[in-house]
Amino acid sequence: MFQMLLHYLPTDLQMFILVVVFALLIGLEQRRYHINEPFENLFGTDRTFTLLGILGYILYVIDKQQLFIFIIGACFITLLLSIYYFQKISTEKKFGLTTILIALITYTLAPLVYTQPLWLTFCIVILILVITEAKKSLFAISKLFDEDEFIVLAKFLVLTGVILPLLPTQPISLAIAVSPYQIWLAVVVISSISYASYLVKKFVFPNAGIIITAILGGLYSSTATTVILARKSKEDPNDNQILPGMLLATLMMYIRLFVIAYIFNSQIAFVLLPYFVVFILITAGIIAGLFWLHREEKILPMATPLHTRGNPLEFKTALIFAALFILFSLLTGYVFRVFGNGGLNILALVVGVTDIDPFILNLFQGKMLISEGVIVLSVLNAIVSNNVLKMIYALSLEAPQIRKKTAISFGILILEGILISFWLFLTKGT
Repeated sequence: MFQMLLHYLPTDLQMFILVVVFALLIGLEQRRYHINEPFENLFGTDRTFTLLGILGYILYVIDKQQLFIFIIGACFITLLLSIYYFQKISTEKKFGLTTILIALITYTLAPLVYTQPLWLTFCIVILILVITEAKKSLFAISKLFDEDEFIVLAKFLVLTGVILPLLPTQPISLAIAVSPYQIWLAVVVISSISYASYLVKKFVFPNAGIIITAILGGLYSSTATTVILARKSKEDPNDNQILPGMLLATLMMYIRLFVIAYIFNSQIAFVLLPYFVVFILITAGIIAGLFWLHREEKILPMATPLHTRGNPLEFKTALIFAALFILFSLLTGYVFRVFGNGGLNILALVVGVTDIDPFILNLFQGKMLISEGVIVLSVLNAIVSNNVLKMIYALSLEAPQIRKKTAISFGILILEGILISFWLFLTKGT
């Protein structure tokens, strides 16, 4: 019915209604925003902004081709607003330009609705309303920025928008079957996950406790988070969130690896999914069991804040990751050619005590004729090995009071991984 009604309305009338509605909404928002200011200090709100929109519409439709009248009107409006602005500076000592800029945008609504998709005009109006009302929130967020925060953002943009598109897509050589583009794409994906975790921690949960820190830290590095939490346990051995936090970081590792697998090799990702679901469910069950054991204990706030790694976008780190990627590409190809599937599975166990991401990304992106089952088994072996490493770190760095529970918890995860890998080896013959 609404479509039929629009069919009978002339196009110019439809556009006029849209301009009036948009301008009125902007004006009403300006009135609400300046509700506590003296009326004589404003050049206008709802009626003025609506009339600005109508004036822009009239001057635009008179001459849609040359736009001379519309441009003259824009100059006249700009002159009036400039006089108001300088008068405001001299009398009130206020230098804000927000209202004036919004007024000029309101004047241009007519050419927007005529020449641009309707969704774009909606987005512009919505953004005006949101930005105006979010002044205090934006000011609060700006206080959280460090001195080098925009340098970090610039590094991320360089990694993703400058270096990546310039790299060639041809393989480096017969020995290294991946291209510079694939290598750097792996760096970008890992950096993006790390940077997203960093931003959420800094701006959404700046004073997060152990659980939130473990979740976000696990997205970056479950091993590093385990080390941080293990050291934290010596400050308060009775904190019953330490061990669940370590396990949560490991749980997030499974999620991170699935996301990486889905990005680079969705077919392998869905083969790995059932095994990851089992890992996640068992890990979540252990975490729930630990909380149930301490259900009558009161959770106390942390005596000192828990600090995780700061800037995740150091170029040195990116270059090290790229170098490891190339190294594992050479090593994986050599081991597979000389020792076959068995050698690759053993290599997976060995690299698990280092950074498993470059090795796993090599498997996902590699051009070698490695079977799907071998890739899956190698990933599972690397996870088992990495969990062993985390258990060793935890037992050596944490308070003695929780070592028994740590050994049992991680022991279950390790045994689970071994059993799944062994079952896969027997059933798939890999």
